[in-house]
Amino acid sequence: MDKKEPNIALNITLKRAPAPSVSPAKEIPIIEGRSKFFLGDTESPFLAPRGVYVHGNKLLVSDTGQNRVFIWHQIPDSEQQKPDLVIGQSDLKNTGRNEGGEASAQSLQYPSAVWTDGKKLIVADAWNHRVLIWKRFPQQNHQPADIVLGQEDFQGNLPNRKGVNSDPSANSLYWPYGIAVYDDKLFVADTGNRRVLVFNQIPECSGQAADGVIGQENCESRGYDPDHAIWPYGVALGPKGELAITDTQYYRVLLWDHWKDSLNQQAICLVGQPNFESNGQNQFGLSPGPNTLNWCYFAGFYKEGLFVNDTGNSRILWFEKIPKEHGVSADALIGKPDFYTGSEFGETVFGTEKSLYWPFSFSMFPAKNQIVIADTGNHRIVLCDLQMS
Repeated sequence: MDKKEPNIALNITLKRAPAPSVSPAKEIPIIEGRSKFFLGDTESPFLAPRGVYVHGNKLLVSDTGQNRVFIWHQIPDSEQQKPDLVIGQSDLKNTGRNEGGEASAQSLQYPSAVWTDGKKLIVADAWNHRVLIWKRFPQQNHQPADIVLGQEDFQGNLPNRKGVNSDPSANSLYWPYGIAVYDDKLFVADTGNRRVLVFNQIPECSGQAADGVIGQENCESRGYDPDHAIWPYGVALGPKGELAITDTQYYRVLLWDHWKDSLNQQAICLVGQPNFESNGQNQFGLSPGPNTLNWCYFAGFYKEGLFVNDTGNSRILWFEKIPKEHGVSADALIGKPDFYTGSEFGETVFGTEKSLYWPFSFSMFPAKNQIVIADTGNHRIVLCDLQMS
C-alpha cells in the first residue's frame, strides 16, 4: 500500500460579533427635531458636498464633486436657491477640475473643509495639495485667492510640491482635507502626510512654513504609528482649546484636553476604539454600537459635549460630556432610530431621503440651535433643529 500523507485541514472559526443587549429601561434621548433640506442652486444642485460652515448668517458649502464652493450671505429658507457667490468656477454651469485646465488662484480640485470669520475665507483644496486663503471675504464670483499654502505658487499642485514619492516638509502638503482656526491659529489636517500642521497665526504670505506639527516627530517625517493619527481627516477645537482629530483609517477620534498637549503627548483617550492598537471597523462587529465607528470623517465640540460624524454608519453620535476614557458609549445620535442600525437598512434600500446617508461634516448654528450637516451621499445640506437643554 502507498503511504498517504495526512490530510491536514485548517481549523478556523470565524467569530460572529455578539448581539447587542439593549436595556429596555434605558431610552435613547431624542436630540434631533425638525429638519429642512437644502439642495443648492435650482439649475446646478450639489454633487457630494463634503464641507459646510456657518458663520453668522452666512452659509458656505464645498460642492466637492463639482470642484467649487458656494456662498450664501443668508441661510436659505427654501429647498433650492441660487448662491450669492461661487468660488472655483467661472459660472454655475462649470464643474471641471481646475476648470478643465491647470491649477490657478481661481481654480479648485476636490475642495473639502471651508472656514470663515466673516472677514477671511480659507478652503482646503485637497487634490491640489494646498490650502487657499482670501485675505478679505470674496465680493465677486470667481475671485482669486490671495495666499496659497503647501505650494510654491498658485500653479503648483503636486503632493509635497515635488510629487508622490517626495518627502514632506514644513511648507508642503499632501491631501489636506481638514482645517480649523482657534485663537487666530490655523490647523491643517495634512492627511496624506499623517499629521496636523499648526500655524501660530493665519499666514500672510504664500508658501509659509508651519510652526508646529502634531502626530510626527518633525515636519520631515511621515511615520506610521498607531499611537498617532494614521489618516487624520478632520480637525476641530473646542472653546477651551480642546482638540479632536478624526482618524478615518483607524475608525476613531483622538482627544486632548488642550491642543498644546498634542505637540508632545499622546491623546488622552479615543472615541470608537478600546485602545491604541485596535483598528476594527465597528470594532470588527457586523453592526454598529453606541461605542463604535465606521469611516468617521469629522468631529466637533458643542456646549459641554462632542458630536462625531460616523460617516460609514450614516449617523452622527452625541456625547453629552467630552469623553475622558477610551471607548465611551454615545448618549444619543442623529440619523438612525437606534445605535445598532447601520447604513444599509430598510429606509435606505429604496431611497435615502428620509435619513442621513454618508454625512461627511457639519457646522453648528448656535443662533438657531441647529446643526447644519453635509449629507454627502444624499447630495444635500440638512439643517436640523436640536432638542437639547
